[in-house]
Amino acid sequence: MYEYLPILIVGAIIGIFTLVFTIAWLAEKNRKEKAEFDRHMDDREIIRRLLVYAQPYRKAFGIVLVLLVFSIAYDLVSPLLIGQIEETVKGEFQLRYLWTMVGLYAGILVISMICTYGQSMILQKTGQKILSALREDIFVHIENLSHGQLSAIPVGKLVTRVTNDTNAISYMFTNILVTLIKNIVVVVGVLFAMLLLNYALTLMVLCFVPFVVLFTVIFRKFSRKVHRSVNDATTDVNTYLSENLSGMKITQIFNQEDRKMEEFLEKSENLRRAKKNRMFVFGIFRPMIYMLYISSVLCLFYLGGRGYIDDFSFFGQTMTSGVIVTFYMYISRFFNPIQTLAEQFDTLQRSFAAAEKIFTIMDMVPQITDETGVETGSGEGGEDALIDLETIRGEIEFRDVWFSYNPGEWVLKGISFHVEPGQTVALVGATGSGKSTILSLICRNYDIQKGQILIDGIDIKKIRIASLRRHFGQMLQDVFLFSGSIRSNLTLRDEFTEEEIWQACRYVNADSFISRLKNGLDEEVLERGNNFSAGQRQLLSFARTVLHHPSVMILDEATANIDTETELLIQDSLEKMRNIGTMLIVAHRLSTIQHADHIILLSHGEIMEEGNHQSLLKQKGRYYQLYTLQYHKEQLAKQCGDKDAPKDHG
Repeated sequence: MYEYLPILIVGAIIGIFTLVFTIAWLAEKNRKEKAEFDRHMDDREIIRRLLVYAQPYRKAFGIVLVLLVFSIAYDLVSPLLIGQIEETVKGEFQLRYLWTMVGLYAGILVISMICTYGQSMILQKTGQKILSALREDIFVHIENLSHGQLSAIPVGKLVTRVTNDTNAISYMFTNILVTLIKNIVVVVGVLFAMLLLNYALTLMVLCFVPFVVLFTVIFRKFSRKVHRSVNDATTDVNTYLSENLSGMKITQIFNQEDRKMEEFLEKSENLRRAKKNRMFVFGIFRPMIYMLYISSVLCLFYLGGRGYIDDFSFFGQTMTSGVIVTFYMYISRFFNPIQTLAEQFDTLQRSFAAAEKIFTIMDMVPQITDETGVETGSGEGGEDALIDLETIRGEIEFRDVWFSYNPGEWVLKGISFHVEPGQTVALVGATGSGKSTILSLICRNYDIQKGQILIDGIDIKKIRIASLRRHFGQMLQDVFLFSGSIRSNLTLRDEFTEEEIWQACRYVNADSFISRLKNGLDEEVLERGNNFSAGQRQLLSFARTVLHHPSVMILDEATANIDTETELLIQDSLEKMRNIGTMLIVAHRLSTIQHADHIILLSHGEIMEEGNHQSLLKQKGRYYQLYTLQYHKEQLAKQCGDKDAPKDHG
C-alpha cells in the first residue's frame, strides 16, 4: 500500500478541488439571476443558427477537413517515431535506420505545416465571407424594424450588435469549429494508439478524463455568465458614448463635464470589473487542466519508472524506455487539445454570448410589415393582393382613425378628413395635439388601432410599404445629413444627371449658396451636416425631396428656427413645390400657411375646426384667437426692431 502513496496523494488533491468546484457550481445554479434584455439560448440552438451561414461554403470546409487529416498525422505518428529512435539509440545502433526515422519525422512535419497553412488561409477567407453575410443580415433586419422599435433600442446597442458582437462570432468560424474537430480526432487517435501500445497505462490516463469533463462543465456555467456581463457592460459604455458624444454641446453649455465624466468612469469601472471576473474564471480553469496533465505525467513516470527499474509488468504489460517516452509524448498530445480548448473556450463562450444578443435583435418581428397576399405590379389583383403603385394622384382620406403609442393612451381619437389630389393642407394645434403623428401614420411608420387610411381610395395596408413610401417626400424640422458630399446627400446614391441635380437646387433656391462653395456639389458634409447652417440644411432637404419626384410632400415644421432671410427663400420654395403635388404641412406659425387650401386645427387628438384661412377667421373660434395673438406679437416685434422674432408661437 505504501508504494502507491504518491498516487493516493495526487488523487486526494484532485478530489479536494473537485469538491470545492462542485459546491460553487451548485451554489451558482440555485441563485436566481435577474431578468436581462437577452434571453438565454441553448448552445445547440446557437450553433444550429450559426451553421446556416456556413452552409454555402460546405466545399471550402470539406477541403479544410481533408487538410486537417494530413495535419494531425504529425500528432499521431511523431511519438511512435521518437519511441523507435529512443529504442534504436539504446539498442543496437544503426545509423542508416536512425537517418530513415529522422527523415520520416521531418517529412511528416513539413506536410503537417503545409496543410496547416492551407487550412488557415481557407478558413480566414471563408470566415470573412460568413461575417459579411451575418452583418448584412442584421443590418437589413434593423432597417426593417418600425420607428417604435428603433426608438426603444439605444443606437449604441445596435452599433455594438453589428460591430463588436459579429467580430466575436467571426473567430468561431475561422478557428474554433475546425479546432474542435481537430482536437476530437487527435484525442480519439491518441487514445487508440495508446491502447495498442499499452492498455494498462492508457487506463491510468483515462482515470483523469472524468475530472477534465467535470471541470469543463463547471467552467462553462461560470464562463457563460461572465461573458454575458462583459458584453452587457461593453454595450452600456458604447450606448453612453453614442448618446453623450452627440450631446457634447449641451454638456459644455451647462458645464456638466465633471458629472458626465463621473458617469462614464462608473460605467468603465463596471466593464473593468466584468473583465476582471472573466479573467479570474479563466485563470482558475486552465491551471486546473494543466494540473491534471502534470498529475498524469507524474503517475506515468512513477508507475512506468518503477516497472522499468524493477523489471515488473503492470497489469501484464511490459515497461520499456521506448514505451515510457512514447507515452509521455502521447499524454502531451492528449492534454494539449484540451488545454487548447481551455484557451479557446474563452472565445467560444464570448461568441455564444454575442450570438445570443445578435439573434435577440434578429428575432424581433418587425411591427410594420406588408400584409400577406399575392404581389402585383399593376395595382390590380384579387381582394387579398398586395398592390404595387406605379403612380398616385395624391388623394388622402382618414376614416375614424384611432391611434396610441401606448395601450389606452389615445393620441388620435376618431380623426376623419379628406384631401383632394394636389391640395395643400395644413395641420395646426398645440404641441401634443397629434399633428406629427398623422404624418407618420400616412407613411405607415406606425399602424393604427382603429379606422382606415386610404391613398387614392386604397387602404394603405394593402399597398406594399416600399411602394407606398416611394411616393412620399418628407421634410422635417431636424434635417439629417449623412457624412459625405452635398451630391451624395441629394441623390442618396441614386442615379441622377448633373442637370437634374442643379435643376432641383434652383427650384428650391439652394443653388445660390451651393454655387458659392469651393467644391460646389462635391463640398464635404461633416457628421449630421454641422458645417452648414440650419437654413442651408433645410434647403438641401427640399432639394433632395424635389429631386426624387414625390407625389405627396410632407413638411413637419420645416420653417421653425430659420432666420428671416432664409425663411423668405423657403417660403418661395414652398410656393413652387405646391405645384408638384399634394402637400401636407405642420406649422405653428399660422402666417406661413395662409395660402393653404385647407387648414385643420387639432386639439388633444381631435379635430376642433377646419376650413381655409378666411373661413376660419370668420368663425372667430380657436384658430382666430391663435392668429390674432400671433399677429399682435409679430407687430410688436417689428416695432421693437427684431426682424427674426418670434419663430414659434405654438
